[in-house]
Amino acid sequence: MWMDHRAAEQATRITNAGHKVLKRVGGVMSPEMQPPKLLWLKENLKESCWSKAAHFFDLPDFLSWKATGSLTRSLCTVVCKWMYCPPDGWDDSFWTSIGLQDLLENNFSKIGSVTCSPGSPLGDGLTQEAAADFGLNPRTAVGASLIDAHAGGLGVIGADVKGFNLACEDQPITSRMAMICGTSTCHMAISEQPRFVPGVWGPYLSPMVPDMWLNEGGQSATGRLIDHMVKGHAAYTQLQEQAQHSLPFTGENTYSYLNSHLRVLADSRSAVDLLGSSLHLWPDFHGNRSPLADPTLKGMMIGLSFSQTVDDLALLYLATMQALALGTLHILEAMKGAGHDIRTLFVCGGLSKNPLFVQIHANATGLPVVLPDQVEAVLIGAAILGACASQDFSTVQEAMEKMAKVGRVVQPDNKLQSFYDRKYKVFLRLFAHQREYQALMKQP
Repeated sequence: MWMDHRAAEQATRITNAGHKVLKRVGGVMSPEMQPPKLLWLKENLKESCWSKAAHFFDLPDFLSWKATGSLTRSLCTVVCKWMYCPPDGWDDSFWTSIGLQDLLENNFSKIGSVTCSPGSPLGDGLTQEAAADFGLNPRTAVGASLIDAHAGGLGVIGADVKGFNLACEDQPITSRMAMICGTSTCHMAISEQPRFVPGVWGPYLSPMVPDMWLNEGGQSATGRLIDHMVKGHAAYTQLQEQAQHSLPFTGENTYSYLNSHLRVLADSRSAVDLLGSSLHLWPDFHGNRSPLADPTLKGMMIGLSFSQTVDDLALLYLATMQALALGTLHILEAMKGAGHDIRTLFVCGGLSKNPLFVQIHANATGLPVVLPDQVEAVLIGAAILGACASQDFSTVQEAMEKMAKVGRVVQPDNKLQSFYDRKYKVFLRLFAHQREYQALMKQP
């Protein structure tokens, strides 16, 4: 549902209305957020959906309700996606200004009258029915939920890094940024004071780590973009055949083969990254979430030829990952400009299992990348919530330090700094050119 952009026109209208709450989402309402989606439902499915709905849930809160019967909403969902602002709560004037004054009824009962911090115990725990479905005991503690990406952030960002020789050691947790990389990527940075970053969501109070402010950047398509570029290439069938003959079959066989094929193309004397010198890509095929906050932006490529070989496919795959890494650098630069001092990346999610993706991010940003020792860090974050709800730990921060573990650290190749400095300049010019072309075509 987050990836459905059908409410783009409603999002634009909300942005143009200019309500003060937009300051907490980088000044621009995203079509991925819930107010424009709710407005779309009212305007397009008023009789069949809008007028009949008793409650509108974000998925994490829906699952909590199904498990416990509690209508209490997590601060994570309502703050990050629904424009709720603790300690003040809902802003009546915002919902009225966008035409959703219906939601004010009964103290906002349809979208949440009661909220709590993530990890707070909900109701009396699992209901009899939910316990039977799970094979667990009734009344088993259930913690207030997190959005999946935020659970990933909780599962990595607080890990004890002693002994890994990292710049963030003995520094506050605010020197770290969590990246949750899957179909899309979320970039989570926390601070003790609110920091307003143009084009980046937040600052949000207590949606992930209690009593800490969160800025959430992101890319609307990462894993999906890589799949799109690889599977849509003319040589994809040939790639699959070569991969099946060269490596033992696994679910990631194709990408493992591409990584090894790039190493062959590069020769042992030079870095794989340098193969991307003449092929450049702007990765916003599904719009830009951060830091430009423009869902209308499109993808761009420069340096294409007639070639339809596996070599050509491998280079396009490399250029795509480099563009995504430079997009992360773009977000980091925006956060740095607002006062964040990020020294280490903590990466999890499906793409963190791709060693070339991870190394390119380290090289392009110049920052070390910490990988968790657990394959599914999102589940560690969820376990942290449960451990807090069952009172195994007194605070989320304590649970993070004890339960999140470092697996390994990937250091940047400093010899590539000049290469990525130049490639980043090209990256930014691609965006400038897209804006220039749009302006030219708007002329009479």
